[in-house]
Amino acid sequence: MEYLIEYVALFLVILIAMPIHEFAHAFAAVKAGDPTPRLNGRYTLNPLKHFDPLGLVMLLVARFGWAKPVPVNPYNFRHLKRDYLLVSIAGITANIILAFIFGFFYVLTVFLCGVIPPVTQAMEYLAAFFMRFFLYGVIVDLNLCIFNLIPVYPLDGFRVLDCLLKRKGKVFAFLRKYGYFALLALILWGIVCDFVPFLQPFDIFGYIISVPTSFIANRVIIAFWRLIFPW
Repeated sequence: MEYLIEYVALFLVILIAMPIHEFAHAFAAVKAGDPTPRLNGRYTLNPLKHFDPLGLVMLLVARFGWAKPVPVNPYNFRHLKRDYLLVSIAGITANIILAFIFGFFYVLTVFLCGVIPPVTQAMEYLAAFFMRFFLYGVIVDLNLCIFNLIPVYPLDGFRVLDCLLKRKGKVFAFLRKYGYFALLALILWGIVCDFVPFLQPFDIFGYIISVPTSFIANRVIIAFWRLIFPW
């Protein structure tokens, strides 16, 4: 039952976090004057419109994946550089907001369970589900935020770099041309490290995602809401 609760909670969080991330990009682009996301059917919260086949497979195998980037045409923007930057950070911003919302409900649930402890097994399972659901909401949204900040194509971090850099040298060209393959190699290496215990200290991708996620989740979001609902 505990494993079922864990996987259902994680699956539901993913159905929320990923589509909202991509919809935020589409929303920002449309508001900036670009109809491309709407014309490509991406101006929606429907998860089926956003999931990438390979990203979904990686999600099922490695418990970490990605969605299809929302297509945009920056030349339709009213203010090219400004709007391109706003569209690039829209998904990350949406994930940060969601992480704080999930964090609020997680801390509130733990607080209420301390004040009114579950008295039946069914209530214990229900409380465990909501705690896992809200906690995974914080973790998954922060994971998506940090993952997308990695400055390699086609992630948001690369697009932000594209907006901010005045001069684009060989490193930038390399990140654009080979970034996708380097990122995929890091994720695959992370999967190998998960299955081979003595390789786990060398899981670079895991450290990149988990260390800042853990710090922000515990020291910022949960710590903030605990000021209101102390345990």
